[in-house]
Amino acid sequence: MPLENLSGPGKSLQKEPPDAEEFAGLKRSGLARLSDAANAANSLEGRFDLAYNAAHAMCLAALRWHGYRPANRYIVFQVLPHTLGLGPEVWRVLAKCHDIRNLGEYEGDLNVDERLVADLIAACRAVAAKLDALKPPVGAK
Repeated sequence: MPLENLSGPGKSLQKEPPDAEEFAGLKRSGLARLSDAANAANSLEGRFDLAYNAAHAMCLAALRWHGYRPANRYIVFQVLPHTLGLGPEVWRVLAKCHDIRNLGEYEGDLNVDERLVADLIAACRAVAAKLDALKPPVGAK
């Protein structure tokens, strides 16, 4: 019901049937990036980028599993209580990282530290665990 309330013309979500291949690809991409983000040999900024993009891919996969496409990047984090049953301890970390990502992308101010990256990776792992519990949409490979 909450996702339905957010969908429609001019709203944050649009209804679109789930696509098994898209779901599998987003999940695969998210998990690969999460694995790379945990590699301490990568730069801190690189690990942040990898973990943020892993989180986005997996949250998008969850939203697509429910049959919606987002109008913007941020909404995939906001709806986590409805797509994966995750609480504020996860989506607030992801929302904060979204804001930091935007400062880095649009203003060249990527201010990250080890604690933030560790928290982001932990949030990604929580998303990955819930995503893994979803059965692939019909036809998933």
